[in-house]
Amino acid sequence: MNQRPDEPLVGGEAQRLGAPTLAEDLLLLLFQPGTGTIAGENTLFYTLAGAVLADLALGHHVRTDTGWGGTTRVEAIENRPPSDDILRSTWDYVSQKPRGVQTVLAAIGPTLRSPLLNRLIKRGDIRRGTRKALGLFNTTVLEDGGSGRRGHLLEDVRDVLVEGTEPRPRVAALAALLSGSGTLPQFHHEIPWTSPVITRAKELEQGNWGAGATAEAVARTVTATIVNNVIIAATVLPRN
Repeated sequence: MNQRPDEPLVGGEAQRLGAPTLAEDLLLLLFQPGTGTIAGENTLFYTLAGAVLADLALGHHVRTDTGWGGTTRVEAIENRPPSDDILRSTWDYVSQKPRGVQTVLAAIGPTLRSPLLNRLIKRGDIRRGTRKALGLFNTTVLEDGGSGRRGHLLEDVRDVLVEGTEPRPRVAALAALLSGSGTLPQFHHEIPWTSPVITRAKELEQGNWGAGATAEAVARTVTATIVNNVIIAATVLPRN
């Protein structure tokens, strides 16, 4: 029996997808179940690309260095390719030669939304539904898949930003990217947009993740560099 492309996977089929990437988690958080929209769509490809690079940094697959004129470049760590297909594609791209962070963001970002969304649908985190438009036409909409995973991710980020919990590196990167995307104010019902939250979010963007993240110093520094380049790209560079 053939499976529909948007039908959730089960059992061993779901396991073959592997653990969710940081970019999947970020896209799931940015999904707004109440409206079926993705927060920050205008600059989404910069944000998702930043999450891919941050994931590679956390896995010690890439590092950054300083190029001509003080620009920050990304280079692949030799013989450390990731197993995930999406991460591997980016690793292959930067393994050809070190490239500027902004160059990588612009090169890989535009192609990420669709495959990442399809993964979330196959995992059952999001589903495609239909609604009547103008009472006449059926339109495809995104709906909550009922897996509960978005709620858990949001709780982890809230604990760090509101309660001051020391984050695991992955949660710290996720919160930093969410802040860097400029979408945090849209989460005010779950994460109050207060001065302490803003201050904590900025600390995470800068790589100040807490004493427990000392062992992740390199990945923390690389991730902070990537997040700050995402912010620059999202606020300064032309948007299509």
